[in-house]
Formats: sequence, structure tokens, C-alpha cells
Amino acid sequence: MKQKILILLLLIVLITVISQLNMSGQNNIQIGDKIPVFSLKDQNGVNFDSSDYIGNTTMVIYFYPKDDTPGCTKEACKFRDSYEEFTDRNVKVIGISSDDMQSHKDFATKYNLPFTLLSDPDNEVRKLFGVKSNMFGMLPGRVTYVVNNKGIVQFIYDNMFSAEKHIDKALEALK
Repeated sequence: MKQKILILLLLIVLITVISQLNMSGQNNIQIGDKIPVFSLKDQNGVNFDSSDYIGNTTMVIYFYPKDDTPGCTKEACKFRDSYEEFTDRNVKVIGISSDDMQSHKDFATKYNLPFTLLSDPDNEVRKLFGVKSNMFGMLPGRVTYVVNNKGIVQFIYDNMFSAEKHIDKALEALK
């Protein structure tokens, strides 16, 4: 029994070390940094290019783990329910996960999500922002960025387990 526990602990340490090594080359976007230029497909297969918005649109960009999971659904639905508060401030809401376009389309349709969902299947944009994984590297992180109309990060909220707080914190930062 002790040997099994020791092996399990060693595996956990190994997974943690590997995930940290994989993340070590990532840029960690901080408040005051300009966001990187990126291009991804949205839930409708339309190309979204961040350079089309940098310089003229305030954005809330949120990274989330997975479509149609309990926490991510609560978060997306709260963004939906608060969507008018964002659009009244001329803010574009963008959700990003590694799910494919069809998954995003199904998710958006099922929950009537009015905002853009971007597919980042290789986690390239997640890495550009430096969004770290949680749970020993097995679960993609949940981080929200408020980006001003010049493309500069004004606020970051990183909290894996309080999915709905991301919306409240983003709205507070926009006031």
C-alpha cells in the first residue's frame, strides 16, 4: 500500500514539474502590457483577427477550460446575462478555449450566447497570454483580461473556481 501511495505521489510531482517546464517559455501578460496579435476562427468559422480591434475597441477576453461543463456554462451564461452591460460600454466580449468550432457553435446555440467564442485548438493564444494550467497541468486555466481600446491590459482576474466572479470583476474594472 505504501508503495502505491509513493508511486502516486511521484507521478503527481512529475506531472507538476512537466507542466511547469511546458509553461516556462510562455509570456505572462501583465497589466500595462499590450496584448499579442492573434488570429483564430470563431464559432461560425469566421476568422477573428485581434489587430482589427486593437486600437479602437475595448475588449474583455476570457480564457476558459471547456464548453458545456458546469463552471464554464455558468460563466458563459453570466456573460450572456450581463452582455448588455458590456455592449452599453462598447465592449466586445470574447471567450477562448481549445474546443473546436462545432463545439463552440453548439455551446453558443444551446445557451443563446451572443458573444464571440474562439477556437484555440493548439492553445497557441493561451500560451501567448501565459494562461497557466491548473490541477497539475491537466486543466486549462480560467483567466479574464480587460483590454482598453489601445490594446493595453487594464485588469486581470485569474480564478479557476469562481467562474461567475469573472464577470463581476470585469464589470468593476470597466467602471
